[in-house]
Amino acid sequence: MATQELTGGVLDAAAAPAPSVAHLLSAPLSQLLSETGARLVDSSIRDREFLGAVTQRRRDGQINIVLPAGRSRRERDTMARYLLGKLLGADITDLPGATTTMQAVA
Repeated sequence: MATQELTGGVLDAAAAPAPSVAHLLSAPLSQLLSETGARLVDSSIRDREFLGAVTQRRRDGQINIVLPAGRSRRERDTMARYLLGKLLGADITDLPGATTTMQAVA
């Protein structure tokens, strides 16, 4: 995998090449978070239909993956990888069903 360029310790998603889907799915989540400067944030949203969100701050590039607290480790891991891949432009398949993915830059 190509080394991704970091700006101030935080990944510039617009400038860095998208990670491969194979890397997103096989690397330990802690490694992916370290490589991208992303962090997991627990959400207080309790709606069962809320699966998570990802934001990247415009001013410093910080990536926050917001996941509902209390969900299984597997669900949190899967959603973190999916949301990070979508933000970084990986060629990752959309989730099935009525799931909507939106991207916001704060």
